[in-house]
Amino acid sequence: NSLLVSLIAILVLTLILPNFTTSANGPVYTQPQLIFVSIACLTIYSTFLLVQTVRHRNYFLPKNKEEKVSVPTFKESILSFITLLVCLGIVVLMAKKLSTPIETIIRNAGLPQSLVGVIIAAVILLPEGIASIKAARKDDLQTSLNLSLGSALTSIGLTIPAVAVVCSIFDLDLVLGLDYKSMVLLGLSIFITMLSLSRGKTNILYGVVLLVNLAAYIFTVIYP
Repeated sequence: NSLLVSLIAILVLTLILPNFTTSANGPVYTQPQLIFVSIACLTIYSTFLLVQTVRHRNYFLPKNKEEKVSVPTFKESILSFITLLVCLGIVVLMAKKLSTPIETIIRNAGLPQSLVGVIIAAVILLPEGIASIKAARKDDLQTSLNLSLGSALTSIGLTIPAVAVVCSIFDLDLVLGLDYKSMVLLGLSIFITMLSLSRGKTNILYGVVLLVNLAAYIFTVIYP
């Protein structure tokens, strides 16, 4: 629930609210609005990290009381942080390297260019997705949720402020608002996820419905 509350708030602020503001034409924010939303994203994400690692750390630990969760040393934390940055850089560079051939394939197939963004996003989120699936197969649902929802929260909550800074420096327009079709599918995904996790247990049906919803989004990107 803590992950969902943070994620939903950031999704609404960054992807839906721009469609309803009136200071600028189109699904975009003005400079002051973009600064405010960036600060809001960082505030929500920072508070979530505080909750996850300090105030309510037990919410995010495995439910198995017999499993001991060791606290890493300072040296291990620094080494993990450096390794994380290196691996993140590798993933981003791979995505950048793959973007050109993917664009060529999409263009030759006569598909819309927006599909490139979907594929690149899937590549960047692939490591967390694989780790989340492995945790779920081990029946460690809490870790699986931490990885899957946490990666989504990080991707949006930190990407928007970073892109906002770049756009401000280079005077670029940043289109944030989703079209109405995507907003409907986003709302459906959020609703299904909340129903799935609200009682503390779930089943395969919710997962299949979410996958079908994802397939519907990709299909409507190709055939809008």
